[in-house]
Amino acid sequence: MNIKKKLDAYLDSYLKVERKAIFAKSAACGSMMMDYECASSINTYIDNNKEDDTFQTYLFKLIDERNLKDSDVYNKVNIDRRLFSKIRSNKDYHPSKETIILFGLALELSEDEIEDLLKLASYSLPMNNNFDLIIRFCFKEKIYDVNTINEFLYEHNCKLLNE
Repeated sequence: MNIKKKLDAYLDSYLKVERKAIFAKSAACGSMMMDYECASSINTYIDNNKEDDTFQTYLFKLIDERNLKDSDVYNKVNIDRRLFSKIRSNKDYHPSKETIILFGLALELSEDEIEDLLKLASYSLPMNNNFDLIIRFCFKEKIYDVNTINEFLYEHNCKLLNE
């Protein structure tokens, strides 16, 4: 099966699945009033679940693990050097989802690694729209060429990367 037919089958299989979100109320914080018990519960939850890695530390750890120079990464996918410098020097900088995807392509990340990198910046690749499914498919199939990915995105009327 050629790659474009494989992509179409992948999109069809995920876009037909309906997903329902289930929201549960916490017993301790069921009311709109913030009381001591609720605040304590929130603080405990945060302390127990906060990630040690940040987007910035994880990104630079991936770059180091691959023995790449910074310029190798940002030049490969045409990310501005000043933007890269801002990410390196400001631990609180929050890049766009597209920028993170481009970093993932430059580093040739696996599907799990791109998910982790996106998650650390509070993004994800949901399974309910063409753009995110195409990006996920490309990481799954190890397609890292921006032009090829943009071709897929264009054929499915999606916003292109690095537009």
